[in-house]
Amino acid sequence: MSRIPALDGDTCIGCETCTRICPNVLYMVSEHKAGIHNPTGDSEEKIEQAMDECPVACITWEE
Repeated sequence: MSRIPALDGDTCIGCETCTRICPNVLYMVSEHKAGIHNPTGDSEEKIEQAMDECPVACITWEE
C-alpha cells in the first residue's frame, strides 16, 4: 500500500519548490501556501524528493 503525503499548511511558506518537483501531487492553494490535490499522483521517490527539498519540512507521511 502506498504511503500518503500530508502537508502542514500553517508551516508552509509558499516557496513553490514542492510544486515544481511534484506537480502531479502538490499545487499552490494561494500565493503563500501549497496543498495536496492528488496524494497518489506520483512515485514515493518523487514525493520524498519534494519532502527533502522543502526548506521548512512541512511535507510528511501520514501516520
